[in-house]
Amino acid sequence: EVQLVESGGGLVQPGGSLKLSCAASRFTFSTYPMGWVRQAPGKGLEWVAGINSGGDNTKYADSVKGRFTISRDNAKNTLYLQLNSLEPEDTADYYCAKAKVPLRGYVGTSLGNYDYSTQGTRVTVSS
Repeated sequence: EVQLVESGGGLVQPGGSLKLSCAASRFTFSTYPMGWVRQAPGKGLEWVAGINSGGDNTKYADSVKGRFTISRDNAKNTLYLQLNSLEPEDTADYYCAKAKVPLRGYVGTSLGNYDYSTQGTRVTVSS
């Protein structure tokens, strides 16, 4: 069974930064596009960012473009999300997501492209 374990969330002031990590196991991480999704309190899931298997192609939701950076270390089976210039609207549970198919070069841009974890890490942006 695929395992995705997120970490790095916390409480941060507006304008601050956090770096989220996702430790992946029980599948060949380096062959799968990956992504991050989030769920704000009382709202539905939102796709945030995606990255191809090689790590050289990334895409972002308009709401986070220019502020968030997705990256991966295939040697460490780890996915990252750097969150900068955080806003209260970024408050959410953040979930690591694995593409449903290992398409080389592909970056999924919608929720339906991914299977995601159920654990998540909470980011709270508040003064």
